[in-house]
Amino acid sequence: MIGGKPRRKGTDGREGVSLEDFFAKFPSDEAAEEWYIRRRWPDGVRCPRCGGDNVYEPGGTSPMRFRCRDCRRCFSTKSGTVMAHSNLGYKKWLTALYLFHTNLKGVSARKLRRDLGVSHPTAWHLAHRIRMGWVDESPQFTGLVEVDETYVGGIERNKHIRNKLPQGQQVWRGVGTKGKVIVAGARHRATKQVKAKVVTGTDRVILRSFVREVAKLGTVLHTDHQGAYDRIPGYPRHAVNHTALEFVRGDVTTNGIESFWSMFKRGFMGTYHLMSAKHLQRYVDEFCGRHNVRMLDTMDQLERLAQALVGKRLRWADLTAA
Repeated sequence: MIGGKPRRKGTDGREGVSLEDFFAKFPSDEAAEEWYIRRRWPDGVRCPRCGGDNVYEPGGTSPMRFRCRDCRRCFSTKSGTVMAHSNLGYKKWLTALYLFHTNLKGVSARKLRRDLGVSHPTAWHLAHRIRMGWVDESPQFTGLVEVDETYVGGIERNKHIRNKLPQGQQVWRGVGTKGKVIVAGARHRATKQVKAKVVTGTDRVILRSFVREVAKLGTVLHTDHQGAYDRIPGYPRHAVNHTALEFVRGDVTTNGIESFWSMFKRGFMGTYHLMSAKHLQRYVDEFCGRHNVRMLDTMDQLERLAQALVGKRLRWADLTAA
């Protein structure tokens, strides 16, 4: 129930939350903070420093709501999370989580700035801190996995002359690779979960290392005809030949991971327009994280992301460091 009304199930069976119902449930910072507290400490508030439960609220005007009698330290609901030292209210933080989960192609910092009424640097820092909650910590895949790579960067004809391919070199459908960043991805066929990582190349050593990182021994690989995946010890492999316009052979295909790349590129071109190589992994984590919980109810998605923000930190100095 949201705002006294039942949430309507979508055609996929999940329960969404309208913007009107969201603000009815969280009309103030106090309501948003109480929601955070219940999700972070379902069995009662505990000190993030010593873990003790001998906690009380001293009152007063201090932003530190709680105090631990064991270690004699004060702390707030934000302490020990990516929200630590943030002056933004809990309602704005929770609204940002909601916007990121209900916009499948992401939310730009400029859109956050307008929606939340904050400065652009604040919105940009906020967005990257939220992405820390989507860092993949799930176990390795087993069973059957589709593996593929994609290149992230501008369209060849729009590139600066120094980044274009040499004169006369053939470019398939205008897609060049010079100056682009490579992302390797794997999609589990049964659960449809995705893992992806920025890599430095497509040679045998790098791509084999990626496979061993995301999948356990014995996992069956479905790939295209990329030679780097051939004969990896302990990983049976079946491939389709895209060069010969073979995209499906029986159950062998990479269409699932390529569908994920399609959504990722829609976010790149339609929302962000630019993803710097320095911060690209966090954007990749965002799209993987949102994809992997897409079948959950909206409030369950928010709960998972809020819990994942605990124990992480991304300072402004770290974000802007060269």
